[in-house]
Amino acid sequence: MYSSERLKGIDVFVTVADLGSFTAAAEQLGLTSSAVSKGVARLEKRIGTRLFRRTTRQLSLTEAGTTFYRTCTAVLADLEEVELAIVNESHEPHGRVRIDLPAAFGRQHVLPLIWDFVHRYPQLQPHISFSDRFIDPVHDGVDIVVRIGGTDAWPAALGHRYFGAQRLVFCASPAYLHTHGEPLSARDLENHHCIGYLDDAGLVSPWYFKGRQPGEMERRVVHSRIAVGDGQGEVSAILAGHGIGQLPTWVVQPHLEAGALVEVLPALATDGLPMNLVWLKSREGLPKVKVLLDYLAERLGPHGARRSGGMTPIA
Repeated sequence: MYSSERLKGIDVFVTVADLGSFTAAAEQLGLTSSAVSKGVARLEKRIGTRLFRRTTRQLSLTEAGTTFYRTCTAVLADLEEVELAIVNESHEPHGRVRIDLPAAFGRQHVLPLIWDFVHRYPQLQPHISFSDRFIDPVHDGVDIVVRIGGTDAWPAALGHRYFGAQRLVFCASPAYLHTHGEPLSARDLENHHCIGYLDDAGLVSPWYFKGRQPGEMERRVVHSRIAVGDGQGEVSAILAGHGIGQLPTWVVQPHLEAGALVEVLPALATDGLPMNLVWLKSREGLPKVKVLLDYLAERLGPHGARRSGGMTPIA
């Protein structure tokens, strides 16, 4: 249960911060300067920290006050948006929505969907970031996250939807295969130049191989001559003829179709990491979040996965 005490004084605090003066805030709110000052003091006492630096000439936010101000203004904006939607009986999404995408997949497959959505709802203000690490939406204040990989135990604060798994294939350029020959087994890879993916910790990610049992996968660290911390950069190295790589087909499919790359060891192609749409449950009821979530879930679901290629969709 949420305590109603947590809401007391927030509007007063935000008004003082916006105007930089207790007197100006009092005039705008129709209160006395004393009432405004006491309201802020009670809020600071409840939180247990000072929100303002007070001098005879200046009133400014402390570091804690700045953090609290950002949260309060976001909460008040969301409340206003919900009220307007109810009053106007309109679910037209508008306002800022924070989205975080995996770099290569996001640019290639999710951004076009978002641009189409913004054409439909021009009042939406998407703020989009890119990262391949699993960010914490609660801590980072992100509404919607598309993530490759994840956890089996999602935090209670997050909603999530699995929309498919990557399909991983081995590939190389025709020029590389002409010079070095084609591997015929996984063991043959030991005698080839391999192009790996460099993760955020500076480690080369393992490759996935089919296990001995149906549906089983093995992860093996393969010695990489070159390691690149970006999917498109990895493709670039393979296209340049520097070796063999394992990549999802959503990255390499156009190059395979054009003949710039050749799939090798097709019997060892396998599913890779799961792909998930993740969101903050506390904000899923906002029109700007709900409608965009529904839109992405539909297009990143079974049919959308098939259209964009390179994913094993939900059965």
